[in-house]
Amino acid sequence: MFGFVKPFKWTHEPCVPTFEAFFLYMQAYLSASLSSLPLGGQGWVFVFLCYFYFMVAKIAYLCKRMKRKIVIISLMAFCLGSFAQQAKQDFKADRLLSASNYLAYPGPLQKTLTPAPKGYVPFYLSHYGRHGSRWLIGNRDYQRPVRWLERADSLGKLTPKGQEVLAKLRRISEAARGRDGELTQLGAEQHRGIAERMMRNFPEIFKGKTHVDAKSTTVIRCILSMENALQQLARMNPALEISHDASRHDMYYMNHEDTALFKTRMPKEVKATFEAFRNRHFHPERVMRLLFNDDDYWQKHMDFGKLYELLFKQAANLQSTELRHSMSLYDLFNDDEIYDIWQVGNAWWYINFGPSPLNGGRQPTSQRYLLRKIVSEADSCLRLNHPGATLRYGHDTMVMPLTCLLGLDGTGVQVADLEQLPAIGWSDYRIFPMACNLQFVFYRKAGSDDILVKILRNENEAKLPIKTDLYPYYHWKDVRAYCEKIAQ
Repeated sequence: MFGFVKPFKWTHEPCVPTFEAFFLYMQAYLSASLSSLPLGGQGWVFVFLCYFYFMVAKIAYLCKRMKRKIVIISLMAFCLGSFAQQAKQDFKADRLLSASNYLAYPGPLQKTLTPAPKGYVPFYLSHYGRHGSRWLIGNRDYQRPVRWLERADSLGKLTPKGQEVLAKLRRISEAARGRDGELTQLGAEQHRGIAERMMRNFPEIFKGKTHVDAKSTTVIRCILSMENALQQLARMNPALEISHDASRHDMYYMNHEDTALFKTRMPKEVKATFEAFRNRHFHPERVMRLLFNDDDYWQKHMDFGKLYELLFKQAANLQSTELRHSMSLYDLFNDDEIYDIWQVGNAWWYINFGPSPLNGGRQPTSQRYLLRKIVSEADSCLRLNHPGATLRYGHDTMVMPLTCLLGLDGTGVQVADLEQLPAIGWSDYRIFPMACNLQFVFYRKAGSDDILVKILRNENEAKLPIKTDLYPYYHWKDVRAYCEKIAQ
């Protein structure tokens, strides 16, 4: 397979350092080209082919010079390095992605779904989704930065940029007044859009007088997300028989908090590891000097770390409000600061709700009750001729650990070194933006009792860590057995 690289002479030992340097140079040059050069369509193809050619040539060279184990390590390092660059490149292309769980729902990245195997038709859908875009929870997140900057301004400690930011913060705080954690207009639109695509993608499920059973947590933004989705379904098919509810009775699986498990999130040694990581990536000094004209003031009379954190939080969440059309706070931060702040948040979520081995890797099992409910309700509905859909509306703290518990698209991966999280491709903004959702779509074929299922993660076909001969479709019996195993 490496025959086309034969023009290079790998056997001459004196040339080895030259070739190694050459590969490093070409790798760096072509990587930079892929991310920064203003190339047209043909230019991109050329760069890609060059990149591919030299990477394969490098592999061939390594295979000649090293033992297999070392080659594998080298290839892994290259791949991880590529993953590590992905988040940086994503943020350079769109800073809003760095918002993590505050990211406004981007919609499906996969524009066309894979057709079902011949003869199979969708007949039941089971769903759990996070509420749509919202205002920040806690008025203090809006009020404190205003109060701090107003005091500094009264003392003449703000720069012109600081005064500009203060004006923006006042406007944001006023718009958010009385809207603590409430669903925004955009949040309502997100769920109407998801519902519309759900029905258009799977019209067989929602045809006629089929039943749609919807449940929400008792939080108003979740209830309103549910109602907006149901209204959209009803507009598209007025014959639907819809039931909807939000009751404490269902919170044991709809919004379960495993207090015993959660106590193990941040033991002393894990907290120390995280704090050390945070200190390496948390650098508010440049932004503070952008806002204040007196270093002594912000260093001694200001909780500048908290201010830095809240400024980024507001910058991230503005995209969920109507103010996004008229202002931004992202101009406060440079590319490196954005990436560093994101890394801290990404690591925090990984430890507290993800499969981090630092605390035993069991935090995703907090959603075992939800997964059991999804399985048991599916088993009941599969016995019906036209079961319709089961829709559930809740929170990111449910969707994210459930995604990791299922191991969808590699989200169950474990790594102890927090610095390696970006390198393994574990990125929170791809897992649980506002309105994130999981859809289990079931298919059957006339004359066959073999039920198929595929999972959509944020409306994109997702991969389970189990075998299938029909990807992205899986045999329900295999998925069921897998779910029962991980939900123990």
